[in-house]
Amino acid sequence: MLSLFFHRWERRLADVSKDRIVRPFEWGLDWLPPGANGHHADPQQRVQTYVDDVLRDSHTWFTPPPTADYEVLPATADGSSLVRFPSALTTPHPRNNVVTTRFFPAASMRGRGRRAVLVLPQWNADEDGHVGLCQLLARFGMSALRLSLPYHDTRMPPDLTRADYIVSANIVRTLEVCRQAVLDARRAIAWLANQGYDRIGILGTSLGSCLSMLTACHEPLIRAQALNHISPYFGDVVWRGLSTRHVREGLDGHIELDLLRTLWKPISPRGYLERLRDRQTLLVYARYDLTFPVDLSENLVAAFRELGIPHEVAVLRCGHYSTGKAPFKFVDGWILTRFLRRALEVTR
Repeated sequence: MLSLFFHRWERRLADVSKDRIVRPFEWGLDWLPPGANGHHADPQQRVQTYVDDVLRDSHTWFTPPPTADYEVLPATADGSSLVRFPSALTTPHPRNNVVTTRFFPAASMRGRGRRAVLVLPQWNADEDGHVGLCQLLARFGMSALRLSLPYHDTRMPPDLTRADYIVSANIVRTLEVCRQAVLDARRAIAWLANQGYDRIGILGTSLGSCLSMLTACHEPLIRAQALNHISPYFGDVVWRGLSTRHVREGLDGHIELDLLRTLWKPISPRGYLERLRDRQTLLVYARYDLTFPVDLSENLVAAFRELGIPHEVAVLRCGHYSTGKAPFKFVDGWILTRFLRRALEVTR
């Protein structure tokens, strides 16, 4: 009965959004980087060749060139300030190529070293998403830097109402925009390091959780990661999740799940887990989640366990959307904050 209650609630919360658009399937060859178009006439093979090249050297694919072009705007009434910098990946949409972050300095600097957390909100979060969580982190001595994901809030082109370009039925565009998010996250972490923060963590929710784990797998400055709603595979969540039904409609009849999972391997955390042995990880999932199906979350937890990678697990007694509702959002916030506070106190 409890499962039925939460599943009904999740569907009602998901149905609040009326602007989901079923966009057509595309291979997205125009999003391939220069020189990556290959010589294959078959579009699937061209994408597969690109993916194979990426997987042979994901560190290069996910590493941005350094930049000193950071702009810090004066603090607002709530004490936060905006930090802007250019994205390392240039897209056809100029607004998306300027990264916007919001910085919440810690209320106190207790203990040795300075602690900071990069926060990546969920898919389609507005500019206020996770602000309360950032303020909670700051209250407990961890400065928080909230990253606006590509094609979100201030980075969204005027012709969009949702962040469709980061998760869509366009195969290569989804790859490249998720890659852009990781490149942006690493530049944000570089800024934190330049400010003197020597204990840096990352926190992500839903899509932000996936992107956070990809960042942690490629960014040596990250000591701890708190991952809120988890899956080993990007494609499976899109294929099966409640929130991505409209994306699945665009994919249907053009590609099967096995191929989709293969082509989206570069943005799926499962293949990179061995790189997490030297950092602390919190895996959080919701027992009644229909957006990140529970068996996928349990699959990732099992992979951590089987590989012997250090981790902690927390299971919320709610669903995906209801995690953002009282009282569950308070429980979730406390679990995430408590873990990071403890993890960033530990000396390597």
